[in-house]
Amino acid sequence: SEKMQRRQTSKQPLQVHHKNQTGLSAWRKGGRIDPEKSVQNHQSPNNQKNDSKQDSLEQALSYFEKVQDHVSLKKNNVLQKHLTTVESIALQRGLPPEGFDVLLNVALSGKLSDTVNTRLLKSLIPASVIPETSVVSSVSWLCVSKCSSNIQLLFLRWLITVFDFIDHKEQLHALYGFFFSFLQDEKMCPYVCHLLYLLTRKENVKPFRIRRLLDLQAKMGMQSHLQALLSLYKLFCPELVTITLPGKMKTYFKDSEGPWKATIKTVRRRKQENSPVSQPLFLGTAQPQSRKRKWNTQLIIPASSTNKNNLEEDRENQCVDFYSTNEFFPVEQLQTFSQLLQNIHHLEFPSQMGSVLTNPLLLHYMNCIKDESIYLRLYYWMGQTLQEECTWYVADNKQYEEFKDFLEMVYKAECFLQEGFSSCEEFLYKSLPLWDGFCCRSQILRLVSWIPLSSFSEMKSHLYDPLAQLFFTSSLYFKCSVLESLKELLQNWLNWHVIHLDSESDSQVHSLNTTLSGLVNVVAELIDFVGWISTVALRLENNPTFLLYFILDFYETVCDMYLRYNLPLLIMPPAGVFYPALLSMDSVSLNQLCYIMYRYRTNLVAAKENELSKKKILQFKFSSQTYQEYNQYIIAMVGCLWTSSAFQKDIHPQGLCMDDELLKKTTVQEFKTSFNIIYHPAMMGYAVLFLQQAWPDDMTFNFSLIKGKKWNWYLEYLYAQGLKGLKVFIESSINRVSQAS
Repeated sequence: SEKMQRRQTSKQPLQVHHKNQTGLSAWRKGGRIDPEKSVQNHQSPNNQKNDSKQDSLEQALSYFEKVQDHVSLKKNNVLQKHLTTVESIALQRGLPPEGFDVLLNVALSGKLSDTVNTRLLKSLIPASVIPETSVVSSVSWLCVSKCSSNIQLLFLRWLITVFDFIDHKEQLHALYGFFFSFLQDEKMCPYVCHLLYLLTRKENVKPFRIRRLLDLQAKMGMQSHLQALLSLYKLFCPELVTITLPGKMKTYFKDSEGPWKATIKTVRRRKQENSPVSQPLFLGTAQPQSRKRKWNTQLIIPASSTNKNNLEEDRENQCVDFYSTNEFFPVEQLQTFSQLLQNIHHLEFPSQMGSVLTNPLLLHYMNCIKDESIYLRLYYWMGQTLQEECTWYVADNKQYEEFKDFLEMVYKAECFLQEGFSSCEEFLYKSLPLWDGFCCRSQILRLVSWIPLSSFSEMKSHLYDPLAQLFFTSSLYFKCSVLESLKELLQNWLNWHVIHLDSESDSQVHSLNTTLSGLVNVVAELIDFVGWISTVALRLENNPTFLLYFILDFYETVCDMYLRYNLPLLIMPPAGVFYPALLSMDSVSLNQLCYIMYRYRTNLVAAKENELSKKKILQFKFSSQTYQEYNQYIIAMVGCLWTSSAFQKDIHPQGLCMDDELLKKTTVQEFKTSFNIIYHPAMMGYAVLFLQQAWPDDMTFNFSLIKGKKWNWYLEYLYAQGLKGLKVFIESSINRVSQAS
């Protein structure tokens, strides 16, 4: 800081030059590099009007570049005119890169009043990118204390908001210590912490900085912005930060976006509507610009300062050079998997963490390295984007489609990494109570399927309760979609358990604070929740086959948790699900139920054998109630489908047991056999077809003919029709006196 002050003896800012930057004078002489103008010239019928605005902006920038003395706004019509010009053009289409150096210097030099400086800073809306050199030059003005503290604070807020629009960051990173020195100012501290959070690399973490943050925390108390920076330091160097920090925070930093973010969105949207020609590059020179809102403009990997002409030549030597040195490998040059393997310890992630979501190689890197700092940066960026930019009300169809695309991209990244994002979980918990169940339905429910494991009390209030309200009041299709999402959520939790079964020391296990008993409890609560909403839904919708399919599909996962996922838990479906499936009019549902009961039997038998073998002390044992409920269901199924005794022998409290006198009042002739595999409403169609094939001349459809050997033939006929669930159930759960040869 003292060195920088000595260089300011002439009361001029540091002049920082970059080989890729074109000066304002060259731009004014005709060497304009504002690519937006050329696009507009091709597409707009009002070229003269555009030229007039361009000339007005040039005159305004020339005026502000040459202004020397303190000028009063009230007494100077020229100043008012040029200030209005800058504001109107900035709000309409944004400012070109060359204008930032002039406007930042004049706003921070103290030559004009705070009112003018404030209006200038609020007008700094980028049309494309912001040159790093302009930012570094403006930072040097903070050394000479020419501007007021309010202007300094506004400048920091602007810098945080447009951080992703700065074309390069290397020189800005070099000023890390300078920014750190501003932490002593209580008003600026939250915004300085925010900026440092965006700039921090591992080499920035030093013991003296940690001591300084701890001193500030002791002085100011537990401030969220200090905790954020300390958390990042601890992830980079856990051996240096030994204190215990609170768990994940909902919000680390104050809202710093001020008037800029909304204006940037408006400018980008207006350019999108008026420009059918492809737009200039927005964040770097290596890839075409995304025509999306800010969440999508951040998804482009920023280009490094490498000269584009030498890029191909550099790539040939990148692997050897970066592998043998401590330098970083630019991620925008990462093109192949072999490059990733050779430079995996020399990669530095881009400032725009959103670009990671669209790059499979960087997602591979996250999977391999497990660098918690990367996850923290990604969660921070995603949390900011989801919580502040995505809303359930949208202005037009384009924004709605962009919102859907963004959520779809987040979901695909979660699938790739095979884990949910905590920031996405927080977004869902905040948004589900406000969701109408229609906007981005597919994307939201897919994101629900990747919610990480957490306590039941948290999930009940934030997930289950709002989802249940929508579930009961929405269409049949929505109910099926929710059940499908909850089935995938269960499968993702079970897969997570299998992956981490033999790695209890994994950091993620500790961070989730998830023990085996905790996992069992959370999974059991999810299954109970699905059982409850399924029972109610079947009553509301009058037992439709379509809904029953999705319910039974969920229980196909539940019935195999012990053997397939090694989770010591089995929960039987409630009677409100079992009996509608058993008495279904559709053979698909009945066949599905038979297969589920077969898998329940297989899992329970395996659990009982392990329990009886006593080879190892089992931490969990299935309760006798589980075995009892299974036996009750089996008695009901065998009584219905095979022995025709369900009305007499079903012992379940909600079962089919009825008095013979009551059954006779139904006037059904053979009520005892009403639900066996011949007369069951789901099976009678097969019985008719079998009779037509076995006795083609008999048109009386005498079902009593199916007995003895014909019974066995009928079973083989059913099996040949694809009823594999019925086959394995009968073979495993029914002891037949006679067997077909």
